[in-house]
Amino acid sequence: MRVRLLYFASLRDAAGCAEEELDIAPQPLRALYRDARDRHGFVLPIERLRVARNGAFAHWDEMVADGDEIAFIPPVSGG
Repeated sequence: MRVRLLYFASLRDAAGCAEEELDIAPQPLRALYRDARDRHGFVLPIERLRVARNGAFAHWDEMVADGDEIAFIPPVSGG
């Protein structure tokens, strides 16, 4: 199946891109982040992130489906 990953803030900087498309096997969102973390060297643990699937916040144990757009959202600070 094919999915699109979106990266924001420090994750975008670490990955060197804002998004990427991947062909993957069925898996939960948690495993998808773990693979991206290993591939790009992300340092943020999953407990510090939010995940969105197709524009809505999701739970890490949800399964990814073909064509999904997944956003990994790190904490954001502002002033």
